[in-house]
Amino acid sequence: MTCMCRSRVDVAAADDETAFAFHTALAARWATTSVERTTRDAGQPGVRLRCYLDLRQPLDASGQAPAH
Repeated sequence: MTCMCRSRVDVAAADDETAFAFHTALAARWATTSVERTTRDAGQPGVRLRCYLDLRQPLDASGQAPAH
């Protein structure tokens, strides 16, 4: 059985600020990969951002994965 706990998240947003804010919201709840830049598709409005998150690692209120 395959665990679907790790997910790729592709974000399409109007601008960098919005894309990074969405990533920050994800990172406040789950363990995520870091992101440093967005990409733009030629001739398309907005920006794109890709990150990966692990749904098995919820974070506690301090932003740390709970000890097991």
